[in-house]
Amino acid sequence: MPGRVSRGQITYPGYEHIKWEAIVQKMEPERLFSFSWHPCAIDPNVDYSGEPATLVEFRLEPKGGGTLLTLTETGFDAIPKDRRFEAYRSNEAGWTEQLSNIERHVKRAA
Repeated sequence: MPGRVSRGQITYPGYEHIKWEAIVQKMEPERLFSFSWHPCAIDPNVDYSGEPATLVEFRLEPKGGGTLLTLTETGFDAIPKDRRFEAYRSNEAGWTEQLSNIERHVKRAA
């Protein structure tokens, strides 16, 4: 539900000490899901709540006989300069891995 906070424990090896938190921005069934969060907020001794958040959008659209998923994350230009590159690099690698996971799941379900 838009405006709600989603929290969870990260289970990816090496990052189990991190709690995941995001604010749901939009939910349009079978079309759009978006949330804002603090990218690369992995140091448990740092309070990232004062930093600008990025916006992650998952968009679905019919294409041919299937569905096209487009993932974008914007707002890195507002991240503090000393963290910006690492946040972008880390998220790019993470989303690449997650999209591969989604692809494997969809292929198994087909």
